[in-house]
Amino acid sequence: MSDNLYPEAYVQYLCHFHGDRDYFECHEILEEYWKSKPQPREAVWVGLIQIAVSLYHQRRGNMAGAAKMMESAIRIVVNRTEQVHALGLDHTALVDMLQQRLAQIKEGAAYTSLNLPISDPGLQKQCEQCCDMQGVRFGQPSQLDNLFLLHKHTLRDRSDVIQERLESLRRKKNR
Repeated sequence: MSDNLYPEAYVQYLCHFHGDRDYFECHEILEEYWKSKPQPREAVWVGLIQIAVSLYHQRRGNMAGAAKMMESAIRIVVNRTEQVHALGLDHTALVDMLQQRLAQIKEGAAYTSLNLPISDPGLQKQCEQCCDMQGVRFGQPSQLDNLFLLHKHTLRDRSDVIQERLESLRRKKNR
């Protein structure tokens, strides 16, 4: 496959997933992309989102949340062989990797970085270039001492979301 066959949001997801390990950003990017698609939406995107969310929870020590998300991701990914292959990933290796990670999570194992099995060399190169542009190295381990990365859902700036909600309420009142 050539490097222009993949949605930019997916490449960005992979870049964050393997570069700065910002799993929260992975979730945000792919969720926005997935929601922009017409119904019925492809569930494979939800599976990828849930993989990132699972690792975010595991890294924070929330093993129950990590296990729940990983179980759901596996249920989605396991039956979507062709969709996973079309995304430049090795389906068999991915399912095996996720099942191994789920077992580790259930054992309470500490988080370690995970690299998705990219099978398309063009996609791999595209992701490495994306990481270079962001000043990170593809495949580097997670920065476990980066508190913003670990707790991003509680520390991020949400002023734009709050402002949009207030505007929406104002519009509803003025109807």
